[in-house]
Amino acid sequence: ELKEEFTRILTANNPHAPQNIVRYSFKERAYKPISYVDQMAIHFSLNGNMILKDSDEGRRQSIRLSIAAEKAPIETSAVTSEEAEIKDEESTGDTQAAGEEEAEELGTAEVAEAAEAEEPPPPRVKEQKLANQFNFIERASRTLNNPMRERACQSEPTPCKNFSATANQWEIYDAYVEELQKMERSKEKDKPKAQIAKREEEKKKGRKLTSLESQSDDITKISKAAKIMERMVNQNTFDDIAQDFKYFEDASDEYRDQQGTLLPLWKFQYDKTKRLAVTAISWNPKYKDLFAVGYGSYDFMKQGQGMLLLYTMKNPSFPEYVFSSESGIMCLDFHKDHPYLVAVGFYDGNVAIYNLKKATSQPSYKSGAKSGKHTEPVWQVKWQKDDMDNNLNFFSVSSDGRIVSWTLVKNELVHTDVIKLSVEGTTMQGPEGLQLQTLGCGTSFDFHKKIDYLFLVGTEEGKIYKCSKCYSSQFLDVFEAHHMAVDSVSWNPYHLKVFISCSSDWTVKIWDHTIKTPMFIYDLNSAVADVAWSPYSSTVFAAVTTDGKAHVFDLSINKYEALCTQLVVAKKKNKITHIQFNPVYPVVIIGDERGHVTSLKLSPNLRRMPKEKKGQEVKKGPEVEIAKLDKLLNLVREPDSKT
Repeated sequence: ELKEEFTRILTANNPHAPQNIVRYSFKERAYKPISYVDQMAIHFSLNGNMILKDSDEGRRQSIRLSIAAEKAPIETSAVTSEEAEIKDEESTGDTQAAGEEEAEELGTAEVAEAAEAEEPPPPRVKEQKLANQFNFIERASRTLNNPMRERACQSEPTPCKNFSATANQWEIYDAYVEELQKMERSKEKDKPKAQIAKREEEKKKGRKLTSLESQSDDITKISKAAKIMERMVNQNTFDDIAQDFKYFEDASDEYRDQQGTLLPLWKFQYDKTKRLAVTAISWNPKYKDLFAVGYGSYDFMKQGQGMLLLYTMKNPSFPEYVFSSESGIMCLDFHKDHPYLVAVGFYDGNVAIYNLKKATSQPSYKSGAKSGKHTEPVWQVKWQKDDMDNNLNFFSVSSDGRIVSWTLVKNELVHTDVIKLSVEGTTMQGPEGLQLQTLGCGTSFDFHKKIDYLFLVGTEEGKIYKCSKCYSSQFLDVFEAHHMAVDSVSWNPYHLKVFISCSSDWTVKIWDHTIKTPMFIYDLNSAVADVAWSPYSSTVFAAVTTDGKAHVFDLSINKYEALCTQLVVAKKKNKITHIQFNPVYPVVIIGDERGHVTSLKLSPNLRRMPKEKKGQEVKKGPEVEIAKLDKLLNLVREPDSKT
């Protein structure tokens, strides 16, 4: 047994290190095992404060200590010399004469020896001992508990008296008559005083009312004329921009080989919104020159007040309407049939309706904690058709995973949860066997233009859910759309099957909602903040990226690249947040993080219409746009060898 040998091979591998780590490869778009694993195991580590004497830092420290030590003896010698001088002055003149005679008799050698003896010896530098970090003492102390004291008091019972009587009908009648007589007497006494006071108040009120009424009448008479005058002055001031807006067509587009440009027009800004970001833009459905801008902040640490402004292209210098709010505005939408109603979503989870006809700065209707407000920021609101009882109705989506329908019933907002965005495979076991399911964070949504019940929801996880108003517990379909949050999702205004989405993962994707994979993917080399379809063509859309660029695509001309990529905003601490096409004019408006809204005109190449053929009329309308996009989608589904 003693001769038997047991061989053990020592290796440098850590037995506790995992051998099967898998990471997601964005290049190959698959999970790949990692070959290299760190085998080092650290048992003890301590950061010391010892310095090598030979190092540069050690030499500097020793020189510093020697200089400090040299200064001390020089100061002491200076003090002793001063004391000696004082003693010499106090001595008498005879002693001074005797001292002088003795000094003459002494030789030069003795003076030298005395000088050598007076020189102090060189100071020795004391070595500083380093503190021992392992030398420590544990001390404990215990506090005394205060003794408990009880105090009690007893009160005397309240005095009670027993009273009993019988009440007849005539006694009750007599009591009422006496009370009425007393009231009449008191009224007769107070009448003359009250009449005099009333007359004085009426006189004062009459004077105030007449002055206020006259002022308000004067203002109403002048306001319309003043507004017209202001617009005329602005038109003269910005005459060159107005001429460009109406007449300028970039002639150089003919030589650009289908490329286009964006011509900057007016810039809208307001002094009180300089530190706020543009969080929402929407054009008015009735007045095509009027648009609303919501102001807030996307930064969680910089939340404060918000503002709602309405600008018109006829007056770029000052907004037509100004509303302020306690919380930042994150989204807004105009009602199609009632263009004076604006639905607004706030950062604190509330929703509200502003009525532009009312001359108040506060919203006409607003949700609250009791009326089922969201617990997270509201990212988008959309008006819907009135319900069966002709009540106004709009929807909202929030990060709390709820899609809520808000109905205006008897001047109150009544909420109903349409659907909750539950994430698959995330059920957790709670206390007492409860099944807890995490909710998805909704970031954007859009309703189908023709099918009322169908809508899409983009989430922070990168998924897009196809939902129905009829089903509150399940989704019609789920698209694994993006790797990061879906910033915007929008149905095509002409084609019933096509929708577009953009995300912070730098991509814009065009989908057919009957197919799980995207039809087109565009990588824009920066996070895409917003995307919008054009109202005049089914194949034109525009996207804005956080690096300050606007990209305009036309799929019928070029399926692979943008026709225009133009820098709109300077990169320094500024990002583009939103873009919207004007429903009538060839104009887009772009908002940024510094509260500025810039309007730009599309060059002819970016709004090209079908060419006229000899002897044939050019067909226009939604049918032509649907056929144009259908042709492109069929080419993608059945690709040629070249493509």
